Amino acid sequence: MEAGDSIIIRGLELPVRIGVPEVERAAWQVITADVTLKLRRGFSMMRDDLAETVDYEAVANQVKALAGEHPRKLLETLATEITALLLQIEIVSSVEVELRKRILPGVDHVAVKMRRERA
Repeated sequence: MEAGDSIIIRGLELPVRIGVPEVERAAWQVITADVTLKLRRGFSMMRDDLAETVDYEAVANQVKALAGEHPRKLLETLATEITALLLQIEIVSSVEVELRKRILPGVDHVAVKMRRERA
């Protein structure tokens, strides 16, 4: 297997209701996600067949749906939920998720990053 073969989704916009103050969770806002899926087998083994890899449009849609399901206080909670969801994909050996939120004045964004391996 080719080491390091990954699928990367960068800048995925996620409509969410997230934040510690209740007033912040009451309004929809958009955070940004980067997702890296490291695969259990290399690209050369996929034979140009979608069934042999990850459908990244489906992954993006699943992550968006999960993010919008209900309000959360912490980015850390959402990162944990996204990581658990993506580790269920059979071909994925590890997942890295970074979530970015524009919330603090004078700061481009705050972020959380999580990486987990398949058990």
